[in-house]
Amino acid sequence: MVGPQNESVGETPQEPVEIGLYSDDGFIRPSFLTHIGAAIADRDVLTLKRDVAGLHQSELGDLIEALLPDQRRALVDLLGEDFDFSALTEVDDAIRMEIVDDLPNEQIALAMQELDSDDAVYILEDLDAQDQDEILAKLPFTERIRLRRSLDYPEETAGRRMQTEFVAAPPFWTVGQTIDYMRDDQNLPDEFSQIFVVDPTFKLLGAVHLDQILRTKRAVKIEDIMHETRHAIPATMDQEEAAREFEQYDLLSAAVVDENERLVGVLTIDDVVDVIQQEAEEDLLRMGGVGDEELSDTVVATSRSRAPWLLVNLATAILASLVIGLFDATISEMVALAILMPIVASMGGNAATQTMTVTVRALATKDLDIYNAARIVRRETLVGIINGALFAVVMGVVAALWFGSTGLGGVIAVAMVVNMLAAALAGILIPLLLDKLGADPAIASSVFVTTVTDVVGFFAFLGLATLWFGFG
Repeated sequence: MVGPQNESVGETPQEPVEIGLYSDDGFIRPSFLTHIGAAIADRDVLTLKRDVAGLHQSELGDLIEALLPDQRRALVDLLGEDFDFSALTEVDDAIRMEIVDDLPNEQIALAMQELDSDDAVYILEDLDAQDQDEILAKLPFTERIRLRRSLDYPEETAGRRMQTEFVAAPPFWTVGQTIDYMRDDQNLPDEFSQIFVVDPTFKLLGAVHLDQILRTKRAVKIEDIMHETRHAIPATMDQEEAAREFEQYDLLSAAVVDENERLVGVLTIDDVVDVIQQEAEEDLLRMGGVGDEELSDTVVATSRSRAPWLLVNLATAILASLVIGLFDATISEMVALAILMPIVASMGGNAATQTMTVTVRALATKDLDIYNAARIVRRETLVGIINGALFAVVMGVVAALWFGSTGLGGVIAVAMVVNMLAAALAGILIPLLLDKLGADPAIASSVFVTTVTDVVGFFAFLGLATLWFGFG
């Protein structure tokens, strides 16, 4: 990794900015961005420390993303020890790697010692193994072991997201001993809401909330007021499953245990909120066939990530075109069919997308399972029939008036009902089938659902027209 270069810095700060960081629409104010850009260009450290160093990590993350690449690197360089590395957990992966790659491992190691373990792991996990080892080797032994343990767990598991700083006490301690311990220990987490009770092997026995500690007399033993931790999270549990535990049981924090039920960390609600947002974004992007793409990705990387599903979509589009080709004689006899057939396919596609979106989200949140799948399929079938009939009447009348043919209006009306029904069934059955086969419904559903509605829509409309008008 490349180290920062030494340059002179300004000695007289610019005038303070009287406006806030964000405008009314939630974006960083252009005037503030210009102000910071000028301070960076002038290497005005005093101004940057005054106006940037005190920002919350999320605000600093937004500012970093808004700056140009050269400005980001210069900002980190100029702030030095005053740069809050936790802000790097708030930016896109590509931007974080761009910044970290330009820093010497010695500087990163120093920064890791100031961060909570979960934030440190979040930054370290994207580095290559050699850089990880070099950085960890420069950390104190205890800190190194904690971070290495988290990094050894698979990605997107509770073990990767947990914080290894926690407060634990043996069951035979009294409340007074526990309070004295917390007052004397200088290495406690900055914020915590409960104390975990462990045996000599660190096997989790229970927990005590801080409010219970404060309301209990000093002579009472911890084991007498502890409660059983019924929602301990296995370190290997998928982070989305862990987030669901928090949602279901309204947890603020939860113990993380290894395969031997030993306490290894704690998962907190702020980490879970990040997980929920991350998983929701991933599902949304996958439904669009763009995977884990970010705005900061390069043109080549973006093109490469989108190409595979575009290729699949091309193949399915060719299939739909082949269906149209079966009725080329019919279309040549009545040009109105070529004008109207996109409407049938489009309505089916939109209806299927609505059903598919609800289904994929319900599968992700476990609201849809084998116990209620049949009922939901029946519901979507009825919705498809009702909406199909409604828009069939509307489109049938429009087509009849437009082209002066009641027969054509009837054909498109029937085709609309058929395709809307097919859309409803495809929108729910295809995600269910993919989930059953172990595939991610968010990734693959849209291509197959669109294919069904296009093929069924074109075949139904053109086939009915061929039969009704006697073409062929």
